[in-house]
Amino acid sequence: MSITGIITALIVGLIIGVLGRLVVPGRQNIPIWLTIIVGIVAAFIGTLVAQAFNVAETRGIDWIELILQVGFAAVGVALVDAFYGRGRRRSTGRTTV
Repeated sequence: MSITGIITALIVGLIIGVLGRLVVPGRQNIPIWLTIIVGIVAAFIGTLVAQAFNVAETRGIDWIELILQVGFAAVGVALVDAFYGRGRRRSTGRTTV
């Protein structure tokens, strides 16, 4: 993969990951680098699903593919937050007796 392809994947992953984060309600306690990775994976999976349904190559903007990518990113962010974010939750520092 060329350096241009890597940079493009990072930018698309960031955008898809952030859009996926916006779709998930509440606050996600995961770092931005993990959001980018989820976005890259979601973009790849969304493209594969769009190709399977023959909607990846359309005229103009590929809205269906984009919606699939953001949907997979939202699911990915929710799953990663459930597993990764669980151990990172801040406590209030108060103890009950």
